[in-house]
Amino acid sequence: MEKPVLVVLAAGMGSRYGGLKQMDSVGSCGQCLIDYSIYDARRAGFETVIFVIQEDLETDFRAMVGDRISRGMEVRYAFQRLGDLTGEIEDLPAVRSRPWGTTHAVLAARELIEGPFAVINADDYYGPEAFRVIYDYLSHHTDRPDCFQYAMVGYHLGKTLTENGGVTRGVCRTNRDGLLETIVEQQDIEKEGEGGRFSTDGGQSWNHLSGDTLVSMNFWGFQRSFLDEAGARFPTLLRRALDCHPERGEVQLPVMVADLLDRGRAQVRVLSSGEQWFGVTYREDKPSVVDALRTKTEAGQYPENLWA
Repeated sequence: MEKPVLVVLAAGMGSRYGGLKQMDSVGSCGQCLIDYSIYDARRAGFETVIFVIQEDLETDFRAMVGDRISRGMEVRYAFQRLGDLTGEIEDLPAVRSRPWGTTHAVLAARELIEGPFAVINADDYYGPEAFRVIYDYLSHHTDRPDCFQYAMVGYHLGKTLTENGGVTRGVCRTNRDGLLETIVEQQDIEKEGEGGRFSTDGGQSWNHLSGDTLVSMNFWGFQRSFLDEAGARFPTLLRRALDCHPERGEVQLPVMVADLLDRGRAQVRVLSSGEQWFGVTYREDKPSVVDALRTKTEAGQYPENLWA
């Protein structure tokens, strides 16, 4: 059985943040937020990381992130290109620089993946326990003949919100066996007390979510089968998304996973994490992230220089 590899989605430009947040230093020795996640991944057993980036950022990304991490991990690169997997789709937007979503980003790495793999965002901190449970799952589970076997690390909504604006989360429902039943990508969830709220009518009315609501932070565990299945379904789902939103349509991972669930093609085991999330969705988030990582370093959870 192939050892699991880690896929890091780092092709986004960080429009709400106002810059290339994946390369912004948050550690005392110049580490980015992703350094801490990959350090946790290595401690959990991962040995190879694949960065999905924009091709024109390769030189800068290697110099500012990849070369440093290559001291402790095998580092590979995949490029998210707009023309990939869209050849059979008619009437694509004439002018488009925005990528086609996180499913498209994962598929950009398909030629580099031979076995099970985990997927994370580059701008989220997930905590060491999350990497331990996903690595353990991927190391001991394979697809059944009648159903793909995947996993997701779930978080409590109240531990995933920022004071500085709305965020997107996959709101989940599970069954008694801990399997994912539904996942709905919800945009612009704002912090409200211990929970959150979102509006679908421009703020005239609000939907409230408990802080205990289970959500996805885009931390997935897949078998190689996901790449074949997602690659085959991607054009159909992108066409559907573009019909609804011609300028901004894309296919996020929760949409692809929901499609697999609806068609009975996969089961997704939800692995729990009690970790406190933090990330750099907005530039105003950075000071609290720096403080949190400093506290964890002073407590001995991380060395001062991760890759010394």
